[in-house]
Amino acid sequence: MSEMLRNSVTPEQLFENNRKWAGSIVSRDADFFKKLAAQQSPEYLWIGCADSRVSANELLGLLPGELFVHRNIANVVVHSDLNCLSVLQFAIDVLKVKHIIVCGHYGCSGVQAALTGRRIGLADNWLRHVQDVHQKHEKYLGEVLPPKERLDRLCELNVIEQVVNVCQTTIIQDAWERGQEVAVHGWVYGIQDGLLSELGMTINSADMLAPHLERSLARYASL
Repeated sequence: MSEMLRNSVTPEQLFENNRKWAGSIVSRDADFFKKLAAQQSPEYLWIGCADSRVSANELLGLLPGELFVHRNIANVVVHSDLNCLSVLQFAIDVLKVKHIIVCGHYGCSGVQAALTGRRIGLADNWLRHVQDVHQKHEKYLGEVLPPKERLDRLCELNVIEQVVNVCQTTIIQDAWERGQEVAVHGWVYGIQDGLLSELGMTINSADMLAPHLERSLARYASL
């Protein structure tokens, strides 16, 4: 891994890496890919950032087939985004996942751009959603905070708001109404240490959303 971070990798090397990886899997379980081709039955949906440093399966220690994944810049869930909603609906109605993880990460470039107002191009329109989170929770992002702490806090607040957005979709609301067991979690990943942290947002019913949101935001008011 460290060598790949230091040196550029050619497409030919990627194919070689793939052959080695597939071989290592088969050496542990000769029928792994046969079973994988027959069916996918993940219990988790991961909604995360497209950042190249955040590899969902790897950091969770899960194999292919154990995690359904949707990624975009700054792990945003928007009610008009048919891509995200289609993934969510497929995960809930077809795959019957039991957990949805909304995971942001510290040092997110997209969140930083939204926080500082830096223009980066077409993606500015997408990051407008994160700017909305910034404006909504500006009282928790006072100027007295050092820049890094402000960024880290907005990364967390963004996750919390996206958990709310997931819970408010008709997809999740309908699943809960019919008694389907689905929990929505809000996590953040530390690139600096490789560790995940919970943000106090684990919701498994519609009536849990408001009190959990209030309690999570109250923590920032006391900091």
